[in-house]
Amino acid sequence: MTSLTRIARSISLAGFCCFNFLYAHGEEIDTLWPQWRGPSGQGISNAKQIPTHWNETTNIRWKVKTIGRGYSSPVLVGNQIWLTTAIETAASAEAAALRLKSNTGDQPLTLLEQAELKALCYDRETGKLLHDISLLTVKDPQWVHKLNSYASPTPFLEGTKLYCHFGSYGTVCLDIANQKVDWVNTELSVMHENGPGGSPIVIGNCVVFHMDGSDKQYIVALDKMTGNVAWKTDRSGEMHTNPQLKKSYGTPVIVTVSGKEQIVSAASNWLYSYDPTNGSELWKVPYGQLGFSLTPRPVVGNGHIYCITGFGKGQILAIKYADVPTPEVSWRFARGTPTMPSPLLVDRHLYFISDNGVFTCLDALTGEEKYRERLSGNFSSSLWFADGKLFISNREGITYVLQPGDSFTLLAKNELSDAIFATPAAIGKSIYLRTEEHLYCIE
Repeated sequence: MTSLTRIARSISLAGFCCFNFLYAHGEEIDTLWPQWRGPSGQGISNAKQIPTHWNETTNIRWKVKTIGRGYSSPVLVGNQIWLTTAIETAASAEAAALRLKSNTGDQPLTLLEQAELKALCYDRETGKLLHDISLLTVKDPQWVHKLNSYASPTPFLEGTKLYCHFGSYGTVCLDIANQKVDWVNTELSVMHENGPGGSPIVIGNCVVFHMDGSDKQYIVALDKMTGNVAWKTDRSGEMHTNPQLKKSYGTPVIVTVSGKEQIVSAASNWLYSYDPTNGSELWKVPYGQLGFSLTPRPVVGNGHIYCITGFGKGQILAIKYADVPTPEVSWRFARGTPTMPSPLLVDRHLYFISDNGVFTCLDALTGEEKYRERLSGNFSSSLWFADGKLFISNREGITYVLQPGDSFTLLAKNELSDAIFATPAAIGKSIYLRTEEHLYCIE
């Protein structure tokens, strides 16, 4: 071992020990990447000097094989990277056939006898697995879509608490300082049809998430100290009578209006806003056309909420919420909209990519199309922005790097060995990217 290697390892160990020491003494460590799509939840990173080019042999600091299967994105605090995953036990052919008889849809599905839901922690410096913690074991879980997993929602990190949400299977608060579970809530359920999708947020004293199934549709807040239901609000907007057209997989965002925070929540056929203190509905805006089974998280800026309406007659809506008595649609665009990847807002440019690779740039103030280009592959991962560049990954393992602006400029096409569903985290000079079977540090 060289002297430089010994020094590097000593620094890594010292950093990890310092992390644990400070937690033990009640001091707070900066949460670097607390939730899906970063600190703001909008896909914006302040990382600098991150690589533009990489492949399996170039600019890979480390690569480790992950445990189980999950599409949740990494969250980071101190020297730790946290993911959720599922250890799957397949159902027998006979049991699978029996359960499929109750399915009203026609999608390709995964059926299990059991799902063990876990939180995994990796060392930022080395990729070493530090903790492998079982949170829940679910017998005969609902089926999930082949493009989904039993651990797709990204956890939320606040201080020493990791809030892990698994849809109808439950929500768990894990104290990462001692690796102990503080509480578990398994009393909330809906029929997801395609599995859990929406990620939780933390606002005030509550953990908030969507539960939009084919049978029931509501938004709910859990007390973050106890896991008890703080409030629960049913969706009030009219929906299609077909149960399959009522489900959705959204993640809420926070906006501030007249100095007060609101929870903005995209569900089937409607965009809602709620009071975070009690869950009362503040307003709702109809999509105007059928929109359901949506996953994209809205982005906010320029006094507008940009919301993608999902399947059906998919659109992107620019909803003006600032300086108006009642939120209203400023413009709508209905070509090449996604059902899975979330959009990205950079200044007055709005970028999005369809599931099958149509990449579009709009003027965010007017809805005018600046350009539209085809990228190869199929897309689930969401767009993100760092170091003056746009990044988007596909299920074939390719990450495209683009120059922002009024015209299409491809800077790089980077290929890894397996599929990308999760959205990366970008911190400092590093990209932490989860693929189907691995976790990478790209630097």
